[in-house]
Amino acid sequence: MSTPGDDAGDDAGNHAQHEAWNGPTGTIWTTWADRFDAGVAAHHTAFLDAAEIAPAEAVLDVGCGAGRTSLDAARAAVDGPVTGVDIAAGLLAVARRRAVEAGVRNVAFREADAQVHPFPPAELDVVVSRHGSMFFADPVAAFTNLAAGLRRGGRVVLLTWRGIEHQEWMRSFLSVAGVRNSPPTDAPGPLSLSEPARIHRVLRAAGLADVSVTAHRAPMYYGADVDDAFGFVADLQSGLLGDLRPETRDRILTALRADVAAHEGADGVTYDSATWIVRARRP
Repeated sequence: MSTPGDDAGDDAGNHAQHEAWNGPTGTIWTTWADRFDAGVAAHHTAFLDAAEIAPAEAVLDVGCGAGRTSLDAARAAVDGPVTGVDIAAGLLAVARRRAVEAGVRNVAFREADAQVHPFPPAELDVVVSRHGSMFFADPVAAFTNLAAGLRRGGRVVLLTWRGIEHQEWMRSFLSVAGVRNSPPTDAPGPLSLSEPARIHRVLRAAGLADVSVTAHRAPMYYGADVDDAFGFVADLQSGLLGDLRPETRDRILTALRADVAAHEGADGVTYDSATWIVRARRP
């Protein structure tokens, strides 16, 4: 669902991301939107607390997905406008529905590529992004564009993944699927802002100051029990398994179920995970 003037996918460098998030990847995230939110809930609260959103502030949520962060930001900025932007039309439809169901009126959603979208200059107090800032084709250009939308003294607060050595869930799933190479740390993907040195370099090159990176560790939730979690995880891995021979796919799914079962506990199925809470300011 788009709105007039939407510009998602305008930048050629982000074309691959636009295709993915409006294709199979977006379908999975739309189907499991509630589960994704539950999965990172233990990180979400600390991230929002770090944003320190005040009642009258103007907030932009980058890579807003199904809108959980935008809606929580709107509840905090009760007298201020909140805008969520994303390139995934299906997720934005979920976000708009959630806003209506929750009766949150000071939030709007726009299908737009935050790397190139012409945001009004110097109108924002806060830019937040929960795991949505790691997919820019040109992160310096993207954060330069976002910084231009901030008022002097306005801030950026991001939640990004730490390195793969801190992500039990990622190591487990890749290993079971027989994938030897981890996602790159210097290209669009979940680990592109996993190294503090790169985070500092990118944000400073974009004109932001007072960059800080704080570690946070919490379990990732995958489901109430083995059956519940396995259905979710198997769907997540479907892109890796789709072209395999049936016997190979069945072997991997059996191993995946066993791995999920090994992580069942009193709080359901959980895997260890770690994030960075990143803060910066427009000088």
